[in-house]
Amino acid sequence: MRLERQRYAPWDDAEDWWTALTAATIDLDAPIGVLAVEALASNAYDLLDRARGLPIRVASKSVRVRGVLDAVLALPGYRGILAYTLAEALWLAETYDDVLVGYPTADRGALARLAADERLASRVTLMIDDVAQLDLVDAVVAPARRAVLRVALELDASYRSRLLGHVGVRRSPVFTPAAAEALAEAVIARRGFRLVGLMAYEAQIAGVTNAGPRKAAIRAMQRASARELAERRGEAVRRVRNVADLEFVNGGGTGSIESTHADPSVTEVAAGSGLFGPHLFDGYTRFRPAPAAAFALDVVRRPTADVATLLGGGWIASGPPGPDRLPQVAWPPGLELLAREAAGEVQTPLRGETARDLAVGDRVWLRHTKAGELSEHLDAFALVQGGELVGSMPTYRGEGKVFL
Repeated sequence: MRLERQRYAPWDDAEDWWTALTAATIDLDAPIGVLAVEALASNAYDLLDRARGLPIRVASKSVRVRGVLDAVLALPGYRGILAYTLAEALWLAETYDDVLVGYPTADRGALARLAADERLASRVTLMIDDVAQLDLVDAVVAPARRAVLRVALELDASYRSRLLGHVGVRRSPVFTPAAAEALAEAVIARRGFRLVGLMAYEAQIAGVTNAGPRKAAIRAMQRASARELAERRGEAVRRVRNVADLEFVNGGGTGSIESTHADPSVTEVAAGSGLFGPHLFDGYTRFRPAPAAAFALDVVRRPTADVATLLGGGWIASGPPGPDRLPQVAWPPGLELLAREAAGEVQTPLRGETARDLAVGDRVWLRHTKAGELSEHLDAFALVQGGELVGSMPTYRGEGKVFL
């Protein structure tokens, strides 16, 4: 699959777009996952435009399709992978030479495999935020019996507001520049480790929607958080660089590229969700990706005149339970989930005037809230380009891999 910059946005005409996807996949049995190649390409180039020359490390958690990783990493401006488990990183490192694990690990088997393979150890970077994680590695394989392992530090990028308290996700205990420096010194004092990077993920900016008149307080919080983090991260990077020669400083995500780019201490940004364009990203002020990934289900029953029921549909996104975690009905218009049933594992009733016109066997298109989680429900995505089915691409699941 080759991704080329797009001159047009056919998805702006919703009726033509979704009708064309239906026609292209009419011979495939539901559930169907589709990747629209031109929309994926548009999103990939849009991320590059927003990054303005800052290298983008692809967040594999938000993709989970190796063919997509291949296509995106072939574009100038994308460099390296941000993996989500060590087992996944080891698998990817068989073919990719720069894989950063975004989370600490306690996978002893995977650590043993990493420590026993000089090639993998040169390609994979572990994430740490505590010397206890170094102790675990040493307990699995003593430094004298293993390859030197690459490690990166994670700086907590959450925002501590006097008014709101803790804002962001609970990740690293390393919050202050002094704490980052102390951990860096602890790493370089240990045999068998090499400190090569630092990461700080500002989830309260990257992963929180901010569009609309009711989101003014969120936008204000994000601006204040970006200012505070730029100062704190900059000082942390300065101190850690005095201790070790860092290869990279990773930050941000799809939703924070602009503010992350503005921080001169950051050398690369992470992004992945923006490639697929899940409906969560409809709610941002500075960008709106194309709906590159979607899934279709069949109508299988008509319990009442104004209700059409789909088989399946309960593909709920992770995070705080709420309506924004549910799949969004993309086509046809005029359909809504039932409040008392929502999206169910084996059936999803939809109500609305449009439901009266749906017959058993008709297709309904939905968009997942998040990106990579959709891949866990599918063996493969159908590839559609120019309104035609042009192939298929296996997900991790389709390759027999489930990492988390």
